[in-house]
Amino acid sequence: MMMNSDKRNTTVRAWDPLIRVFHWSLVFFCLVAFVTEDDWLDLHVQAGYAITLLIGFRLLWGLIGTRQARFRSFVRPPRAVLAYLRSMLSLRPAHYLGHNPVAAVMVLALLLSLSFTCFTGLVTIASEGQGPLAATFFASWRGEWMEELHEFFANFTLLLVFGHVAGVVVSSLLERENLVRAMITGRKKQRARWEDAGQQELNNEQV
Repeated sequence: MMMNSDKRNTTVRAWDPLIRVFHWSLVFFCLVAFVTEDDWLDLHVQAGYAITLLIGFRLLWGLIGTRQARFRSFVRPPRAVLAYLRSMLSLRPAHYLGHNPVAAVMVLALLLSLSFTCFTGLVTIASEGQGPLAATFFASWRGEWMEELHEFFANFTLLLVFGHVAGVVVSSLLERENLVRAMITGRKKQRARWEDAGQQELNNEQV
């Protein structure tokens, strides 16, 4: 009990439970979608539906969710992204309770690429009379070009995932923070200064 209390005193809450469930659910269903792409089409489609719903949730939670989840708390101008990259190159990155500016770019890129992947997938099956878009004008978008677009965005998403994993590894090393564990527990090490949270805001978040 004492050890748990000491650990709480040396860490702060960063990610709410819904963000963590979203993140690992997205990892799982993306893995299912990639594995089942060729041989288990029905399961592939079901995984695509799940990903679509998860993206819809994340967009909504990015507007009305907890502070670290909201887009306005972590989306920053290009100069902030460049400043953070310089701090990484100096091996002294600034600490962010939520997404750092570079991670924020990756979050937006992944959401956008996944959205296009899901949309082109829905249009592809709609042309075969399946899915929620089957009775819409999107069903008339027939041809291999839509399937090729779907594959392009799926592969582009995979490329972004590799970049994301590499970024997590590098940031974990530079910041001496296990970011994978933080996305499981929802907590990060206490720091003397957070770039994206003042003390009053931090106190409110921990209540």
